[in-house]
Amino acid sequence: MTFKKRLLAVVAGAALALPIVLPTAANAHRAWLVPSATVLSGESAWVGVDAAISNELFYADHNAMRLDAVVVTQPDGSVEKIQNPATGKYRSIFDVQLSKPGTYKIGSSTSSVMASWTQDGQVKRFRGSPEDFAKQVPAGAADLKTIKSFNRNETFVTRDAPTTTVFAPTGKGLELVPVTHPNDLVAGEAATFKFLLDGKPAADLEVTFAPGNSRYRATPGDFKVKTGADGSFKVTFPEAGMYWMNATVRSGETGRGPGGPGGGMGGPGGGAPGGAQAPATPLAGNGMSAGYTATLEALRP
Repeated sequence: MTFKKRLLAVVAGAALALPIVLPTAANAHRAWLVPSATVLSGESAWVGVDAAISNELFYADHNAMRLDAVVVTQPDGSVEKIQNPATGKYRSIFDVQLSKPGTYKIGSSTSSVMASWTQDGQVKRFRGSPEDFAKQVPAGAADLKTIKSFNRNETFVTRDAPTTTVFAPTGKGLELVPVTHPNDLVAGEAATFKFLLDGKPAADLEVTFAPGNSRYRATPGDFKVKTGADGSFKVTFPEAGMYWMNATVRSGETGRGPGGPGGGMGGPGGGAPGGAQAPATPLAGNGMSAGYTATLEALRP
């Protein structure tokens, strides 16, 4: 089905094979952005977006997503703020006006740094933004170790006809480079995507897909595929609906276990029993992590 046929249907009425379904647990906390529609037409088109971190996918039951980092990339590449944002106990909401024809990217990209170093004979620890890291951690610090993280959470909406400007790679973290346009997905038809890691093909990357409405099914319905040497993969969505897509890359130390997050930080969150501040411990080594999350819609044929 072509995009034009899909659009007409909306206006009028509103790796290489099917992956093996895996019995993945459905109670992990997952962050998501869900638009009220992914394909629209007309100059007065708007979408509302729900944003949350939940146990049941696309059902707000845990925490609202904070909207500080969420922006809208318009079809011409310009960036706009979200409109009418509000945050409740379990979910946040906001609106996006589709003032230009083409494809919009709605989401956030965030980076952070954890670090440890030795200063005046004592171990120091840091956790925060790359900008604060540059200001607060001495240049050339002794025994410096860092764990750098970069994460994206996105969804895509198209008004009138699809465009590709919003998919231009930045060379930072995990990025989705569509071969099949994300707003031209149809249940039962194979789609092709590609992942880049820091601008290079992300080979042998495990990608998880999870359909929504899992609370109404006997099994969650999650399935996994892997990228090839060029970072690309094919996926066939078994049924129409919203899907959560996620991929994560880690290398070196990731800050887990002794000396990791919350373990002897010597600062906020790193206290000893009774409220006493525990001595800071060094990171085990250098590391990095990159994560990518997106909400995609597969429509009926």
